[in-house]
Amino acid sequence: MEAFLEFQHLKQFTLEEIKSITGDFDNKNVIGEGGFGKVYQGLISDSNGKIMAAFKRLSSNCGQGNPEFLKEIFMLSRYTHENLISLLGFCDEKGEKILVYEHASHGSLDSHLSSTTLKWTQRLNICLGAARGLCYLHDPMDTQERVIHRDIKSSNILIDESWNAKVSDMGLSKIGPANQQHTFLATNVVGTFWYVDPMYMETSILTKESDVYSFGLVLFEVLCGRQCFENNNGNFRSLVRKWKKNYKEKKLDEIIFPEPKQHLNPRSLEIFSDIAYRCLNKNRADRPNMSEVCQKLEIAFEMQGLFEENLEDMEPEMDYVEMGKSAMPPLVYKSEEELKMLLSKGIFVNGGKTWFLLNKNGEHCEMISAAECLIPMDAVISEGANYDRNKSRFNVEYNRPYCKKFKTHVKTQFLSPHITYTVNLVFDFYQQKNEYVRLNLSFKLPGETNYWTLYIEDTRDDGWLMVELYQLTSETKNFDFEIMFDSCHQLVVEGIELQPVERVEHGVLEDEEVDIETISNPDSYWEKLLPTDYEEIIKLSKNKDVQWTTKNELYSTLCKGFLINNGKEWFSLTKEGKKCHMISSRVVLDERQLNWWPFPQSRFGEVAVNPDERMRSFMIVGNSRILSTQTTYAIYLVYKLQGDLYAFEPPVKVTVIDNAVSIKGFSYEKDYSWYIYLLSPQTPIIRRKTYQNSHNPSIRPKMAGRPQKRNDGWMEVQVWEFRTSTDTRWIRTCNELTFLTPSRRTGLLMQGIEFRPI
Repeated sequence: MEAFLEFQHLKQFTLEEIKSITGDFDNKNVIGEGGFGKVYQGLISDSNGKIMAAFKRLSSNCGQGNPEFLKEIFMLSRYTHENLISLLGFCDEKGEKILVYEHASHGSLDSHLSSTTLKWTQRLNICLGAARGLCYLHDPMDTQERVIHRDIKSSNILIDESWNAKVSDMGLSKIGPANQQHTFLATNVVGTFWYVDPMYMETSILTKESDVYSFGLVLFEVLCGRQCFENNNGNFRSLVRKWKKNYKEKKLDEIIFPEPKQHLNPRSLEIFSDIAYRCLNKNRADRPNMSEVCQKLEIAFEMQGLFEENLEDMEPEMDYVEMGKSAMPPLVYKSEEELKMLLSKGIFVNGGKTWFLLNKNGEHCEMISAAECLIPMDAVISEGANYDRNKSRFNVEYNRPYCKKFKTHVKTQFLSPHITYTVNLVFDFYQQKNEYVRLNLSFKLPGETNYWTLYIEDTRDDGWLMVELYQLTSETKNFDFEIMFDSCHQLVVEGIELQPVERVEHGVLEDEEVDIETISNPDSYWEKLLPTDYEEIIKLSKNKDVQWTTKNELYSTLCKGFLINNGKEWFSLTKEGKKCHMISSRVVLDERQLNWWPFPQSRFGEVAVNPDERMRSFMIVGNSRILSTQTTYAIYLVYKLQGDLYAFEPPVKVTVIDNAVSIKGFSYEKDYSWYIYLLSPQTPIIRRKTYQNSHNPSIRPKMAGRPQKRNDGWMEVQVWEFRTSTDTRWIRTCNELTFLTPSRRTGLLMQGIEFRPI
């Protein structure tokens, strides 16, 4: 009994007491059963009278002995939270080890996954509660420790009478120091097989991100209404790959449990599924921490709550038939399918001043012409001798203003409710110049005093330029707002466009995956994907020991990649068998202009560090002959930022000298210049104040010149694009990235450049 002296605040039940309460462990009182043994219910007395309690009787065959028993008592008596199950007492007598908990009247979450009565709001609330409990364990208050649970699963999340979640079963948990950014422990792999973090299983290194992975599976289970594995006559199979694939292919409808669908807010689902998917990233660095998971689940919960409150007041669905009648010209069609096909191509409404389009997801796109919304503040009216007035889609006759200062008053009519939109300015420069013009456009949001400044525009397929101003989440089809603009250049404006945000896989470039089970003839499949010169490439490998027995193994090796040319370059294949080539900074940068640091996280063991304050630019010279023919490639700068990130907010000028241009057999050099960002620019977002973010929304469209986060934890930004010829060509590209360097080292760490097919 000495071992229990520190737990004197807990009631120590006698075995006879527990037998009396549970009817001598009568099966009629069993409320749960697992590998540990059975759980019984019974009434006990406390200061408030009789309350129901749960008695977990550890079986001698469960593998949980005295250490786990003591661990459970220690953890639940020391760490208390409203979303952790409360330990009321214990019994250790005559070989019996029994834990007494508060009673969770609705049992464990796994028994409710397929419930047809559990609303989406309730599911979100349960997930949010469990996330808060786990977040507390990872960052407990007023302690110098953090707790890693190690066995997060839906059967270990209990639900009380008010449908609040309680994380339970702490017998396998581990404690680590809380004052380290990344706590890791070398330990034997334990937990429930289907929920264990693959990286923990491979390395035996435990981190709190291992719990995050397991919790991501629980979130998907709640979404899909089933556990993450299936049992077909004793044949077990994980569903994780299928779930991830459906998410990436935007086919969640195929796996979502059907019952909550009817009253499910699409935006709430989007946020929920996004954070669940991020939890399952193989790379631990790309998984969110539990604090962020809580934040996202709170937003999803609030959005769903508002959505359900407004269900009765929701506007009727758009009447496409009436819209077709008011189109210019009126639409002619024979069926609903033909009508939607016409809408998917875009129509003019509102007297030709508004453009409406139905996208592939059934969401509404709307563009309001300058004639309808633009108010010049310093207009220069001109017939536009230097500008093609027929370029605009709008057939509205008016003197289009060319101005630097203007305001837009936008009144939308057709937005899809509960969808996140990007608000874009569609424009062009009035004076067309041969050299690249750096955009310098400031704008101010409604009710704000500060201006936002944009430096980079995107070129659309229709020839117009476009900038993303901000994002908004629509509550209804109507939205009314004003934006003030101040440009350094005279602009001609086509209009304001609102486009639903297309999902980017949270800015992370995923590893390529191949579902081998779906390939009918593996040998033939791998043979087609292998490059014809693979033997020559393998001879370039650093260790000269790339081994394989089948074409499958060879393909897998090439897809994973390996060092070549004395460890200064890296070769790999895409899933489609296209060649990728990464060249280290030591090869492509001038060693005299830069500093060099050893860097274990780099494939090449070192990085180039940006020049000191005397250097205003540096040049990258990249050459590659290891590329696939007749393929469009992009060149990416691969880097990390450290230290004072403020220095990297302004855009960086890129000058590319391409000496591979050939006309009539003569080669010559041609310069191209534009701007990129090394740090993603801030984007404001308008939402309800209860869950408002001032900038940088979680869902970002892919836009030119913006950096993306890679799956390996590095950043990349595209600096050039080209297409290879029928013959393997020698590509010589000079990229001069010019930027002002602060008076001290800012921390631009460059790993190298990568040639990758687009």
